[in-house]
Amino acid sequence: MDKLRIKAVSPLVGKEIPLPRYATAGAAAMDLYACITESVVLPAGERTVIPTGIAIALPGRNYVGLVFARSGLGIKKGICLSNGVGVIDSDYRGEIAVGLVNLSREDYTILPGDRIAQLMVTPVAQPHLELVDELDETDRGCGGFGSTGR
Repeated sequence: MDKLRIKAVSPLVGKEIPLPRYATAGAAAMDLYACITESVVLPAGERTVIPTGIAIALPGRNYVGLVFARSGLGIKKGICLSNGVGVIDSDYRGEIAVGLVNLSREDYTILPGDRIAQLMVTPVAQPHLELVDELDETDRGCGGFGSTGR
């Protein structure tokens, strides 16, 4: 994949609000920015949805857009995605909006143009499903939730 088509759905994008971009040459995901005209206070323990001002056209059904929290916001400020990971299907053409939750004990202010999340575009597989009576055996078996150790 060489290109990702991006549409500005807000006149602010490309002017006051940056286009998505990779922060470094080795970055796996591009930063998404808050496309808002005034600051938004996200109270401790609360959720909000912040628009990005963009829509995308993935290059086909073999791709998905995944929206992740920014590690610095999550670790340092407790600002994470309210749905864990956002999934942008290949046929979605609406504006990308980011659901945020404030897991900290302090209010957090989101400013216009703040980096609020990151978008990764990656291949996706849609395997054919086969209902079976048994699955193959493994050393781990059915062990889960910490069964392999601490």
